[in-house]
Amino acid sequence: MQCARGFSPRPLAAKAAHPSHAKPTGFRDGGGGVEEIAMSIFHCQAKAISRATGRSATAAAAYRAGERIIDERTGEVHDYRRKKGVLHTQIFYPQGIHGISRSALWNMAEAAEKRKDAKVAREWEVALPAELGHGERIHLVQSFAKELVKRYGVTVDACIHAPGRKGDDRNFHAHILTSTRVLTPTGFGEKTRVLDAPRTSGQEVTAIRELWAWCCNLEFAVKGLNGEIDHRSLKAQGIDREPTRHLGVAASSMERRGVRSLRGDENRLRRDPRIERELKELAVLQKIEANIEAAKQRRELRVYRAEHEAERLKHEKEERRLVEQRERAANRRGMSR
Repeated sequence: MQCARGFSPRPLAAKAAHPSHAKPTGFRDGGGGVEEIAMSIFHCQAKAISRATGRSATAAAAYRAGERIIDERTGEVHDYRRKKGVLHTQIFYPQGIHGISRSALWNMAEAAEKRKDAKVAREWEVALPAELGHGERIHLVQSFAKELVKRYGVTVDACIHAPGRKGDDRNFHAHILTSTRVLTPTGFGEKTRVLDAPRTSGQEVTAIRELWAWCCNLEFAVKGLNGEIDHRSLKAQGIDREPTRHLGVAASSMERRGVRSLRGDENRLRRDPRIERELKELAVLQKIEANIEAAKQRRELRVYRAEHEAERLKHEKEERRLVEQRERAANRRGMSR
């Protein structure tokens, strides 16, 4: 089963109908917060692997796959074979291409770029639903990766990671590394400019985030889960609520142990409509007070500058008077001789 059955990615962001199952109570949003319900949070973030920031495709691939790769361009050895938590790795190629090792693939990607500030790879970091089993997560990532290959003609290196030992134990996630050039039987070809051009890049990122949400929701539907995630912001969904904040490692650990954290309390307050309105009203009042205080400070500064300027002019006038007085006295002494 392909993830995007009925979903036809277009050159720019496409609007797709979601599965017909209803949203669950306490539906999670794409705003970055952690909710106290079972349904997964949406997270699909695009990142660039660029030489301008001192990064390389070989190092990124070695770390995400937990392998040893020698960068043939620089001679650096990237050895992450001792890295824990790599659950599954798989490379996806355009049709008619296969059998290229991870090391050879990303060394080819590096060799294809000549600029010292070149973007050598692109990464999609996605959160995998905790409701799915290991095999279902693999299938979800495979489906998404195949759609990326089909859409752009790039190669995709997908690595599924387990939750960190000190973080949220539901945080299964995947690092999906893609080339920035189309892969052909003769090597890497043209750049995927649609993802770099200011006119189209934002729309493309939105389209891929939408595609990821679609893939997840289809997996939910197949498993019989009555819920869905949405790639859009709360405002775009028509939900009048501030997004909750990401808890982070420390706060997540506290909340799992039953210890309330400041961020957890803040998120719980944000989910209460009554308190939400009060917080918004308080924020408006605080903004008004801040504007009044700023205006008062500006007025005091203007008064101070005016007084300072008046004092300066008075001082200059007094100095000119004394100079003129001395000059007249000198002239009188000269005439008396």
